[in-house]
Amino acid sequence: MVNEAAAPASERRERPRAGAAAAVPGALLGGAKLNPLGDLHTLQHLSARLARALRPVFEPVLRRELRLWAEPLSVQRFADYRAERGERLTAWLPLAMGGAATGQALLALDGGFVLHALDLFFGGTGQVPSPLPAELSPAAEALVEQLGEGVAGPLAHAWEPLAPIDFTPTRVETHPATLADADDAVVVTRFGLSGGGTGDGEPAFVDILYPVASLKPHGATLAGKVVDKAEPDPAWRHRLTRAAMGVRLPVRSVLAEPVVPLSLLMALKVGDVIPIDFGPEVPVMIGHELIGTGTVGAANGHAAVRLSHMKSLDEGSPQ
Repeated sequence: MVNEAAAPASERRERPRAGAAAAVPGALLGGAKLNPLGDLHTLQHLSARLARALRPVFEPVLRRELRLWAEPLSVQRFADYRAERGERLTAWLPLAMGGAATGQALLALDGGFVLHALDLFFGGTGQVPSPLPAELSPAAEALVEQLGEGVAGPLAHAWEPLAPIDFTPTRVETHPATLADADDAVVVTRFGLSGGGTGDGEPAFVDILYPVASLKPHGATLAGKVVDKAEPDPAWRHRLTRAAMGVRLPVRSVLAEPVVPLSLLMALKVGDVIPIDFGPEVPVMIGHELIGTGTVGAANGHAAVRLSHMKSLDEGSPQ
């Protein structure tokens, strides 16, 4: 799924889909099924919505307009995912899951991308040292934690229609062996940032990993129909209704609109009389919209209109 325009084929990384990832040797030999959650249609849709919400997180740091999209998700052993990334420097930020889920998700950022963003953040041109250092500097780790704080809010909001799950960033790690067991199954969601890479026009990729064990209680929802939106919050709906009911609108009544020739208008002078004629009822309007009719009279010493008919909002005719 794509949140804006489809990412060009040159910007995408070929990755195994969730169904294919489940067919691993361990599963074929009778081991535990890698992906017991199904096709995860809803999680893919959630990721596409999340991609739209991540632009304000990364654009201020990278100082350019970005286009983000969600790559097809996959389910892998954590060891296989680490092997896919290789030995290059990676920033791993655990996101502690609370509320309707336990465990921790992982935000994975390429070290080169982090150093590129750090140089831009401090007013540089985005230069990346070559070769990459073995560890991230304290400033780079602080930037990753800042990005994690920015991701956590939209991530929890994206999950809201499915389950109230909170995500809390902890501390950056560069050695992932202690973050999860090698055989743990993880759902890998990848987000592409067009123009966010270290080269001209090169995309960057940001991964969020969910432990399959943490998502099992929500498996039926994640594999079910796509959820378009959450039910409106009753308190928010009440506040919106009260605010709408407080809007002030000008009500007017037109007693008469006489039509006279231009020659008479040109000859008008103080003291002239323009005859008018109006029936027993006059229109009552809000702006240019007729809301009913009434009779002219007086109330409490002021001219007034007594409503005799109101326009039906459903039928569009007087009642």
